[in-house]
Amino acid sequence: MKPANAIAVLIADDHQVVRQGLRTFLELHADIIVVGEASDGAAAVALALRLEPDVVLMDLVMPQVDGIAATRQIKAQRPAVKVIALTSFAEDDKVFPAIQAGASSYLLKDVTPDDLVDAIRAVYRGEARLHPDIARKLMEQIAQQPALRPPAPALADLTEREREVVRLVAQGYSNGEIARALVISDKTVKSHVSNILSKLDLADRTQLAIYALKHGLVDAA
Repeated sequence: MKPANAIAVLIADDHQVVRQGLRTFLELHADIIVVGEASDGAAAVALALRLEPDVVLMDLVMPQVDGIAATRQIKAQRPAVKVIALTSFAEDDKVFPAIQAGASSYLLKDVTPDDLVDAIRAVYRGEARLHPDIARKLMEQIAQQPALRPPAPALADLTEREREVVRLVAQGYSNGEIARALVISDKTVKSHVSNILSKLDLADRTQLAIYALKHGLVDAA
């Protein structure tokens, strides 16, 4: 049985040594429990649907069903499950499809163990983590696109305070940092983010940040 307040993690990677290394390290942390391992995308989907973990660490290149397709299937059937893409690949044909499929965070396997744990805790809180190289790629991609005018009803539905929160989310601020910047509580920030995602019909903070940049709500530069 999952301990109270522990983060349930599913590891999906086709290399057993990687899975074992991740499990061994993650289980050193009292607030994280590894509930399962999958060696391919099809198994990852099946386990995610059955176990309903809080977070899936998803390799993108796996046999049968790749990590991008697996992410898409998991998010379609279990929207609350958070997916962290954890891969060796930073190519555009992996980065953008993975995020579009619903990955909340995208990390390369050169991430430090402590940063990986921080990313798991962050995505569990509804935040996101992007490897610096991936964040740069996203910014460059978005900067090359003309700013789009958001649908008027969606913008009109946002309060001025919600727009401030959107700008700070797009700049990579955590909930705690937003709370300090706006002199409000963490709980209020979480409520604002939830309301914003609902109004804009977005799944998570990563999509919100991309939306804000694409629609000119914050400077991509």
